[in-house]
Amino acid sequence: MNQTIYVSKTRSGADIFQSLAAALSSLDNSSQELVTIEIAPGIYHEKIEIHRDNLTIVGTGTAPEEVVLTYADFAFDDMPDGSKRGTFRSYSVFLDASNVTMKNLTIENASGDENTHGQAIALYAEGDHLYFENLRLIGRQDTLFTGPLPPKELQPNGFIGPKQFAPRINGRQHYKDCYICGNIDFIFGSATAYFEHCRIESLSHKSEQDAIQGYVSAPSTPEGQEYGYVFYNCKFLSTECAASTCYLARPWRDFAKAVFIRCEVGPHIHTEGFHDWNKPNAREHAFFAAYGNYRPSDSSSEPEIFFPKAPFAKKLSTDESAKYKKDEVLS
Repeated sequence: MNQTIYVSKTRSGADIFQSLAAALSSLDNSSQELVTIEIAPGIYHEKIEIHRDNLTIVGTGTAPEEVVLTYADFAFDDMPDGSKRGTFRSYSVFLDASNVTMKNLTIENASGDENTHGQAIALYAEGDHLYFENLRLIGRQDTLFTGPLPPKELQPNGFIGPKQFAPRINGRQHYKDCYICGNIDFIFGSATAYFEHCRIESLSHKSEQDAIQGYVSAPSTPEGQEYGYVFYNCKFLSTECAASTCYLARPWRDFAKAVFIRCEVGPHIHTEGFHDWNKPNAREHAFFAAYGNYRPSDSSSEPEIFFPKAPFAKKLSTDESAKYKKDEVLS
């Protein structure tokens, strides 16, 4: 049986709620019944927590821009006890469940400039069998966190948040036909995550045009985990960042893994492709690899092959690239 409930600001009824938070509160989180929540077009200003397995959340607009989940918490915010909110309490949507699908909506952290507000997560996603399709993830620094957290903090209380003391359990996440924007490490975390046909836009971070503007991803893959991030047939673009001012990836932890296959890489991406974050151990242990990527071209010319020039970049053979097919990574 698949129960369906509805969220709408303009309708009323027994199975219709005015907010997504109210709809989620109505569910029995211990039940294994399949539930679908359909959200009508509108802007929903609410901080969302999802703890229900076997759940589908779908925006019913004609495009993801029509259903917007937005909030504006940020890391530099002062908490009542005098501490700072920190990165991992700044989320607009916190998903801590498995077998969850989200489609056709926007998740936004609208807090603003990272230089004055710090890190600000739009979607904090942790769990197994998570599927995201046709989402817009809008933020600046740390837009998407793919939990779990790394095993240890580098600074005391650096992981303050809902999963600070939880077991670190890897889960599989699949992002298809999504749009994700940000500037500094705006896709980061330890999960096995497969990004398919996504548009990933780098926003500027500094006013100096030729300064380094950001890093698309910062994986923290644990030692011994087979897969980290895989980007397949994605498009990396920017209208704000000058040539060679952004990197595809840098290692949040030393055993980080990120693989880029058949992606279109805009001129804003540095010729090195990958940055080592000034971590000598990461140069030895991280796995940053590429296969079949290219620079965009007009219709009159052939695409230029792009391979990162970082000395620690791994060039995959055709046979090696087969290991990173979707079914292999998410099986």
